[in-house]
Order: sequence, then structure tokens, then C-alpha cells
Amino acid sequence: MAVLAHVDAGKTTLSEAMLYESGTIRKLGRVDNKDAFLDTHELERARGITIFSKQAEFALGDKKVTLLDTPGHADFSAEMERTLQVLDYAVLVISGADGVQGHTRTLWRLLKRYGIPVFLFVNKMDQNGTDKEQLMEHLKKELDDRCVDFDCASDSGEFLENVAVCEEQALEYYFEHGTVSEQTVRELIHDRHVFPCYFGSALKLDRVDKLLKGLEQYAYVEKPEHEFGARVFKISRDEQGNRLTWLRVTGGVLKVKDLLDGTSDGEGWQEKVNQIRVYSGTKYEMVNEAETGVVCAVTGLTKTKAGEGLGREHQINVPLLEPVLNYKLTLPGDCDPVQLLGNLRILEDEEPELHIHWNEALREIEVQLMGEVQIEILKTLIRERFGVSVDFDEGNIVYKETIINTVEGIGHFEPLRHYAEVHLLLEPGEEGSGMQFASACSEDVLDRNWQRLILTHLEERQHRGVLIGAELTDVRITLMSGKAHQKHTEGGDFRQATYRAVRQGLMQAESRLLEPWYDFRLEIPAENVGRAMSDLERMGATMGLPEQEGEMSLLTGSVPVECIKNYQKDVTSYTKGRGRLTCVFHGYGPCHNEEDVLEANDYDPEADLAYPSSSVFCYHGAGTVIPWYEVPEHMHLESVLTGEGGRKDGGLSDTEMIEAAERLRQRAGNTRRESDYVQMTADTEELEEIFRRTFGEPKRFRNTEIESHRVYGESNRILRKNEYKPKVQTPEYLLVDGYNVIFAWEELSDLAKVSVAGAREKLQDIMCNYQGFRKCNLILVFDAYRVEGHEEEIIPYHNIHVVYTKEAETADSFIERTAHQIGRKYQVTVATSDGLEQVIIRGQGCAMMSARELKEEIERINQEIRRDYVEQFPGSKNYLFDYVPEELAKHLQEVRMGETEFGSHKSKK
Repeated sequence: MAVLAHVDAGKTTLSEAMLYESGTIRKLGRVDNKDAFLDTHELERARGITIFSKQAEFALGDKKVTLLDTPGHADFSAEMERTLQVLDYAVLVISGADGVQGHTRTLWRLLKRYGIPVFLFVNKMDQNGTDKEQLMEHLKKELDDRCVDFDCASDSGEFLENVAVCEEQALEYYFEHGTVSEQTVRELIHDRHVFPCYFGSALKLDRVDKLLKGLEQYAYVEKPEHEFGARVFKISRDEQGNRLTWLRVTGGVLKVKDLLDGTSDGEGWQEKVNQIRVYSGTKYEMVNEAETGVVCAVTGLTKTKAGEGLGREHQINVPLLEPVLNYKLTLPGDCDPVQLLGNLRILEDEEPELHIHWNEALREIEVQLMGEVQIEILKTLIRERFGVSVDFDEGNIVYKETIINTVEGIGHFEPLRHYAEVHLLLEPGEEGSGMQFASACSEDVLDRNWQRLILTHLEERQHRGVLIGAELTDVRITLMSGKAHQKHTEGGDFRQATYRAVRQGLMQAESRLLEPWYDFRLEIPAENVGRAMSDLERMGATMGLPEQEGEMSLLTGSVPVECIKNYQKDVTSYTKGRGRLTCVFHGYGPCHNEEDVLEANDYDPEADLAYPSSSVFCYHGAGTVIPWYEVPEHMHLESVLTGEGGRKDGGLSDTEMIEAAERLRQRAGNTRRESDYVQMTADTEELEEIFRRTFGEPKRFRNTEIESHRVYGESNRILRKNEYKPKVQTPEYLLVDGYNVIFAWEELSDLAKVSVAGAREKLQDIMCNYQGFRKCNLILVFDAYRVEGHEEEIIPYHNIHVVYTKEAETADSFIERTAHQIGRKYQVTVATSDGLEQVIIRGQGCAMMSARELKEEIERINQEIRRDYVEQFPGSKNYLFDYVPEELAKHLQEVRMGETEFGSHKSKK
């Protein structure tokens, strides 16, 4: 059970009173005195507000209750919402002096979303001007007309009738029998048909006992499940830095040393429970097991996330409340942003709504936050925990994207010896529905295990739109069809195919930009209504007619956050302090200035290498990148929308074709790539014959421009594959996979059989000579991943850099990481003959060179050196000065003559 409230309604005071009345604590603490039992953090005591959710245990008759005290300030509402996922009941505190506030309505909406039964406690009834009857009518109007006064709950006809009218069957039973049983009342409360209301003063312990008695009498828990399940709602760290996973056991029993499993970043994990702690305030008791209903903190788990389900609770709950403003961190001059980023990831683990983003191009850290109070708290936490004083800019709006039509997304991933094809249906979802994933694919088409894997890959990633690269939302994605290969398909193949299918579908879809909207409530004097309505219309607000409440008028509606975020200052000014503006997050709606935002961002979706829309097909023995707009011409399955397309196989099977192509590729070698979208070919009659028998006559890419349309508001933009700006000349890098080259070159391979170290040294000398001619930044990478405890080494060797990778890191991994980091800013070429590595590197936007091509280029350069510097000076004998340029030869001759004269002078003396 949790206690919820708008800030300053007396939530923590009521929690303190409930613990005191139940005998859990002996001394009644106060927020003002900074000694409240559940306000344990120094920041909470200093500010007098709850920032972090806490728990306490107390007995209620024969029931054991876990009380969760949650933050009341709107800036920390995400922490509060995570707690709602593990509740059986909630106590909503209303200030009798202020009534239902804006944040109270948000809480009510969240409680409805999670289906949580609610008891209401109207606090501060000891203050002057509070009227119980008026407040009861206020609750019925603002929250729900099924709010019932339980202060004088009895068997009286009036009370039972008020309860019965809340539900049709209960009312029929009441008319027939003239009563309603206590068990029926329990069920009506549990099913959210009745909301009991209690009135009192928590500070003076007035009628708090009535609330506790009502909870004991009417609250009950359903029969537990036998199968283990748990819901994670919070991640934190104790004073020793141990990671704590806070969860509620929803079924079965959790024991120490149990192995729990889940999925993180697309990969499965399995970890052991080391400790189970049951907290009450700052103290805790270590137990050996936790039964159904127990809320506890677990150590030993490092991969869990807030909102994650364990065991039978496999789905992830996506929060409704989220930050709408994005801020850039301003760091001190001596602070390394990369090091701070690692520390901030710890905070993001505890507060996932921060959405910390690293801007590689600008080397800046961006954070999403709820408001000014959270900013101040975060600055303090960073200073106390990491010793860095940071600041934040003014912030900008967090946008999202959605689609407004239905499209089919196709993803194909088929480099050599890999295979996966995925067909997805992308449809617009309802507003506020978020991302939804399902499967409508027959198991006769694709096995169930592959379907589950595809759905996992869809859920594990935050998908981005194609307008400005913002987070995608309100889209329903359904797996319709797919294909695997009995021999060559691996799990990672479906990850690539799934990601590409989503992106390929978005490139075809009509996309729409969304921005956050507020529900506003503006109370102003009647004489200021005209000014207010004019301002709101200018902001693009939707609103109804003003309502008159005495001398004040009430305007309600919805408005973009960007337009109204600073409007309270204006209201205070023109109403001379009498006006009051309340804003509650409504959700995301259409952007009011979409064209301006698109122009300011200037996002190119095809240049975003982290979200590729192209597919990879295997043609002529090599992986070929096919742009998104040509994928339907090459796909192997029929379209799920039109039933057209799909490869008509004949001749060799996939396995026979791939294996035959691989043999021919090894025999013929790789050919140089002419462009990103041109096939790589092996010029042999046998390979051509294989493909004719398999596919028919090979297709050729069209030379005409192919247009694709994406809708931005009312205007269309046309993307053409040749519509690119020329690149500015940038430094060139060459990354060479050392051992791959050694074993690809016959002379170095033979030498390696005798001495691997000798082969490495010879390759290093060859690369030094090559770099001297090319003038590029050359990095030669060797595996050292089998060397236990080896640290990464970068050693200057003459004019090149030689890298020995760290333990457990291959040269491929180092090259991929390096190419990803510098590929966007510099011209990067990778020399390797690893087929899969070549496909991955092309996905980073880098150029490729096989080991054979590198050897051919080195031989060509050596010939040019001989031609330029040797053949210019023909002669019957080989003299040193004959092989250098004329100016250098003259300089060397002068040096030699000087040394001769010096030697002669010395001999005379």
C-alpha cells in the first residue's frame, strides 16, 4: 500500500501518524522538525519534501502491511509512478484547505490506469474554512461521483444506499434485500466501484484510527499464484555502494541463492540472489526467503531495470509520466565529460527517466528532466557523489514521432553464412498507447522460437523516427512473416533484420512530429477573460467556453508545452496576483510548428548509421547492401500487403548456392567495390551459371533516380539516392586487421608457420613503407584477446601505430569500435578479408579493402617508387646517389666533401 498526494497535502505526516497509531514507531516525528521516520535523506530533510520512495512495515490486525511513502512533488512523479506497479491499495491524501489540485488529477488518472483501489483521506480538516459537505461534493465532481463518505460507516440505510448506487448489481440486491453485505463492500472497493473517503487531521492524529480501521476491515489480497513472479520498481545503492533491486514478489517464493533470468539490451542474463532485505525506514532485516506480497530489496542483480518483470511477470511496464524538457550539462573546464558520463550512467540506472545522451559530435551530455526542483536536486547529487559542480542550460522540448498510415517494413540480413528476413506491419496506434508489439505469423512459416526472438528485439530498443531522429511512439508493430535458414541463421541475424525492417517501413510511411501537451486550468478574474482567451488562442490551445465561479472565471483545455511553459508570470502580472494557472501533462500531440523544427534539426535519416534502413543480400558470393527503396525487388518472401514479389527459387538450394559461392569467392578473391549500391561480382562462368540456375537472369540496378516521399505536415520532401553534398576533405585513416592480412598473404603465412613474431615485424615494416607513400594515419591491429590479463597497448612504430587488443577483445571488435567512433568525422578505410566484418564496417559508412587488394596496391606503389626514383637514374652500377632525387644527392655530396676535408685536416695535425 502506498500513500500518494499533491505536494504539501500532508502525505508524509499521515504516513508518520499511521506508523505511530499502529505501534511501529514510539515517537511521532514531523517534517518541520526534520525527524520524520521516512524522510531519511539529507536532501529531503533540508527541503521538507519527499524525493525518494521509502517503505515501512506495520501490523494491521492480523494483516502485515508494507507502507510505501512516495514523492509528492510533480518533478519526482516518475519515481512515484514506478511504485504504483507493485500496489494492492493506495491512500490518496487531499488537502481540506486546498481541495483537488492539478497534480492530484494526474495521480487519479494514474491510479485508474494501473487499476488500483483507492481510499481517500481528506487532511487538514482542523483548519478554518473547511467544510465536509462541500468537500464531499468537490470530490464527486473533480474525481469520481462514486466517492462515498465512510467516516460514519454503519448498517444505516443511507450509508448502504450510497454504496449500492455505485454498482448496478449491488443496487438490485439492495432493493430486493434492503442491505449490502460487508463482503460485497470489500469487492466493490477492490474493483474500483466505490472509493471510501475519510476526513481528519494527520498532524493532530484526528480520525487517523478511523482510516486504519477501514483499511483493516475492507482491504483484502487475492489468493497468491504458485508460479514465481516479481516486479522491479526501483534501483538504488546502499551506503557501501551495493546495488539494490527493489521488487515485490507477485507469486511463489523468492529465496537466497535463487537464479533469476531476464533480458538486457537484447541479450539474456542469469544472476544469483545474494541477499534479501526487508526495509523499514533506514533499518532492514535480512531474510532467507520472501513470500508472495513481500516488498524487498535484493543484492546480487546487476542487469535489472525499473519496471521490469521477473518470472511470470515477463512484460515491461512503460511509464505514462516522462520528462518533456531536454537539458545540456555545462561542465567545469577541468572535468572530463567521458569520465563523468560513466558516473551519470549510475544515476540513470537509478532514475531511468533521465535518458542521458552522449552527443559524440559536440562531446556534450544531455539529460531529460521534469523541472527546476529536479534540476537542483540532481546538481546536488552529482556534486556530493562525484565531486563535480555542473550546471544546465535553459532546456528544449523533447519531441517524438509517429506514423499516420499503414506500411510494410522489410528487413533482410544475408552476408555470407548468415540469413534472416523479417516482414513487419507498421500501423498508427491510439494517442498515448506508446509502442505495441505482436505477432500474427503462422508457425508453419516461422518457428515460434524465432518469432519470440524477433519480438524481443522489437521491445529491447528505443526506435527512432525519420523526421528528426526522435523517439517513435504510438505505433503498433506486428510480425507478419519471416524466414530463417536451417544451417546459417543465428540470433544476431534476426536482430539486424528486425531493426532494418522497422527503419525500412518508417522510410515509406507518412510520419508526423509530436510535441508534449499540457491540460491547463486557468482561474482568473472575470475582467481578464478576454486577454486570457486571446493569449491561449495565439498559443494554439484548444479550450471550451469560460465557466463562471463567483467573481472568478475558469478556462480549461489543452495547449503545447512549448507555448505555455512561462505563461504563469504573465498571468500573475495582468491579474495582479489573483490568477492561478495549473498545468498537468496530457501526453503527446501534433507539433504546432513542425516545419520550423524540421528545418532547425536538418536530420538525414539515411546518414544515421546507428539506424540503417538498407538490407544486406548475398549476391555472387558476397554481401551486397541494397538501399531501402529497392529492397522489395530483392526480398525472398511475398509482400504481406500485396501478395506480390518474393524470389521464385529453382535449381540449387540456398545452402548449396551459398557454399558453392563461398568456394568460388575463395578461389577468385574479392573485387573492388565501385560504390555503396553496386553489386560486388566474381567474374567466373561457373558463378554466373549458379546464379542463373538459382534466380534466373541477374538483375541490374537502375541508373535512373528513384524517388521516395515522406510527408512533413503539409509539404513533401523528395529524397534521391544521388542527392548528397560533397564531403569536405578530412584526415584519412587506414585500419588493418594484422593477422587476417598475414594469413591471407602467402609469403607472410609461410613465415608465420616458422615465426609469428617474424611475420608481424615484416608486416609492420611493409606498412611503414606504405604509409610513407600514402601519408594516411595507419593503425595496424593485432589480437591479444587470449593473453590473460592483457591491457590494451598502442605502440608507435616509426610512422604507424601498432595496437595489441586487451584480453577478451578481438581485432574485429577493436576495429568496429574505432570505425564507429571516427567514421562520421574522418575518411576511414578498413583492410580485412573477413566477410561479416566487411558488411558491419560498411554499415558504419567506411570504405573497405580486402587483404588481396591491399597487397596489389602495395605492389603497385613499389613499382611506382622504382619507376620514379630508380629508373630516372639508369647506370651500369648501383650507386647510392643514383637512387635519390637530385637536390638530396647534392646535399649528401656536400656533407661527404665536408667530412673528407675535416678528416684531411685532422690527419695533418
